[in-house]
Amino acid sequence: MPPIVSIVGKSGSGKTTFLEKLIREIASRGYKIATIKHTHHAISFDQPGKDSWRHARAGAAITMCSSSAEIQIIKPVDREVTVEELARYFGPEYDLVLTEGFSGGGSTPKIEIHRKEARLPLLIPENLIAIVTDEPLETEARQFALDDVKGVADFIVEKYLKL
Repeated sequence: MPPIVSIVGKSGSGKTTFLEKLIREIASRGYKIATIKHTHHAISFDQPGKDSWRHARAGAAITMCSSSAEIQIIKPVDREVTVEELARYFGPEYDLVLTEGFSGGGSTPKIEIHRKEARLPLLIPENLIAIVTDEPLETEARQFALDDVKGVADFIVEKYLKL
């Protein structure tokens, strides 16, 4: 399984914007990136009455929709699935899995996006490997400026991709 790094932070901190730039930077170096987005909201890709919806309602434990442009997997779960369990669905063809929003639990290394106006950072010390911030903070984790996408990419590549 490829290494997993989680991008975390408070709502509105800029996680998605930073992650978009980070994906572009690391992918431009020739690495294949997979991503997982966590949300606390219910998600629904399947539409009532459509074939895949009907398959699931008939008792299929997992349903996959495939077209010439994409695939989607629909699998009901009875509990919150871990990042590691989710990453297994990607298979071995990816170099790195970047996640967004998995701040609670899990053993994956975390990089926090923090803005001064948010007051206190999340600071999850046991898994925090770096913090991207617009103010200096008292932490042992490596600190990067909000615009230092290249520096964060270098850090991830050196730590997890150059073995």
